[in-house]
Amino acid sequence: MRDDVVIIGGGLAGSEAAWQAASRGARVTLYEMRPKEPTPAHKTGFLAELVCSNSLGSGDMLSAPGILKEEMRRLKSLIIRVADEVRVPAGSAVAVDRDLFSQRITRTLEEQPNIRILHEEIKDIPTDCTCIIATGPLTSERLAVSIRNLTQQQSLYFYDAISPIIDAESIDMDQVFRASRYGKGTADYLNCPMDQPTYDLFYDALMKADKVQPKEFEKVPYFEGCTPIEVMAERGRQTLLFGPLKPVGLEDPKTGVRPHAVVQLRAENHHGSCYNMVGFQTKLTYPEQRRVLRMIPGLEKAEFLRYGSLHRNTFINAPRLLKETLQLKALGTIFFAGQLVGVEGYTESAAMGGLAGINAMRGLAGLPLLTPPSTSAHGSLINYLTTCDPNHFQPMNTNYGIFPPLPQRVRDKEEKRRVIGERAVKDLEEWTMRSGLS
Repeated sequence: MRDDVVIIGGGLAGSEAAWQAASRGARVTLYEMRPKEPTPAHKTGFLAELVCSNSLGSGDMLSAPGILKEEMRRLKSLIIRVADEVRVPAGSAVAVDRDLFSQRITRTLEEQPNIRILHEEIKDIPTDCTCIIATGPLTSERLAVSIRNLTQQQSLYFYDAISPIIDAESIDMDQVFRASRYGKGTADYLNCPMDQPTYDLFYDALMKADKVQPKEFEKVPYFEGCTPIEVMAERGRQTLLFGPLKPVGLEDPKTGVRPHAVVQLRAENHHGSCYNMVGFQTKLTYPEQRRVLRMIPGLEKAEFLRYGSLHRNTFINAPRLLKETLQLKALGTIFFAGQLVGVEGYTESAAMGGLAGINAMRGLAGLPLLTPPSTSAHGSLINYLTTCDPNHFQPMNTNYGIFPPLPQRVRDKEEKRRVIGERAVKDLEEWTMRSGLS
């Protein structure tokens, strides 16, 4: 076995993984195929290049992404440190000078004595070393074949088909009813009933709503299992009634009759703190999602923890394949990081890279591997990735819905977010001290 940590992919996750492992004593070999092998999205050969927005999301501690960033600071994150150094004005968002950002990260990693950077394409996953796979949504076709062979074909996906997720506390429970279709099993779904006039208004609004136009490299071939709700609607006014809004097998106990249409919501976690809109993957813009989806009975005041989308991605079925340490269950020397594990967003990808780097270093050194507390932003993401239903797995961003509930309910929204944030950072900091990471 080699005595270094091999990292495949020099994006945000791979760069953070390399930094965390090397700065804690491990020898690291970081492979990045650019600029020898370009991608459809990248423009340079620098590490951690931002290919879309130059914003890493909110830095406000009253936001879930802000909590994650503060935790990463406590873990001495390179990505967040450089982002803070090259930040540009953008309100509460952590936006950066994208050129300075990638250049400074590249230079820092090049100057780290424990890191060797090789600009080569890896086509096969090495098995003679501790390896972190962090190749992101634009994983090369040849390496994707190797990952598919390693993880089994049915557990590797190339497109996100994401439905919106709603904060449970914002759902009007007086208008919805609990039931499973035909009464099979337990009443696992919340059902939003529509009469015909309500459905017609919703359908007309959906047809006229603005859509996001994909970038050239994100052109998506629609499959029946992930067709956007608005594309289905274009096939005819009745199509949705035979698809995700079909009312068959459901009877509203308040009226005793079957609704004209039903939108089903499925619990996203065992806490029941957030619900997924079943079959509502969509290319509607975020403002249009808020406007149109709030026309659904029971969702008039819905708070969206995650909006729907459909775009190119490469990710594995994490709950089926990964341990809480981000190791592959079937082969403990292989770690996955970044968007490949099923997280959405720059910061989330870097955070998973950091944890993979820490655990790869510890595994190589013969130390116990670590899992952050579930009350932290890091831990809540890991908990989602490894415990949610693998049959309905979708990539996730950091949001309040995946944090465990507070011991006592806090009704004021701002106070609740403040308490969740303080608990998260406190528990993460205590964990880093106990684990010798501080």
